[in-house]
Amino acid sequence: MQSPGENYANPKTCFFHVLFKAAALAFYILSTLFFDSFVIIFVVTVLLAALDFWVVKNVSGRILVGLRWWNEINDVGESVWKFECLDQESMARMNKKDSWLFWWTLYLSAVAWIVLGIFSLIRFQADYLLVVGVCLTLNIANIVGFTKCRKDAKKQIQQFATQTIATRFTSTLQSAFSVV
Repeated sequence: MQSPGENYANPKTCFFHVLFKAAALAFYILSTLFFDSFVIIFVVTVLLAALDFWVVKNVSGRILVGLRWWNEINDVGESVWKFECLDQESMARMNKKDSWLFWWTLYLSAVAWIVLGIFSLIRFQADYLLVVGVCLTLNIANIVGFTKCRKDAKKQIQQFATQTIATRFTSTLQSAFSVV
């Protein structure tokens, strides 16, 4: 069990989880001070947001919270969400600080993009609203994917617990009646 003063179990993963979010936001906010070209601002900001999306979806989600999601198109052409999570025992051992950092930065970065979008709307900057929209879409895709994955993991854990209790109850009843 982890102590209340525990450290991050995966400090490098936590660093990169935060790095690309902060880099995309910082570049977007500070870029107008250094660049006059909207194209450079758009490309670099979206590239940093895409790197963040990939790192969160494929690396930090697995390591920090034990979850992974993806979306496939089946043979009928329908979108199908797929989820993976660690087993119950491994999930119980996940570091609470890592998990806290993962979820809070995921949601706070979306809030930051929404605030920046509001500023773009107020200043009538449709082009910058496009940048914010792309970055917010990538961020929300991860929020939706990991939230669905977490709910699926909780459902799997509940089903496992119910099945285990039912099996033990049944074996106890069988034992009790076989003695008689």
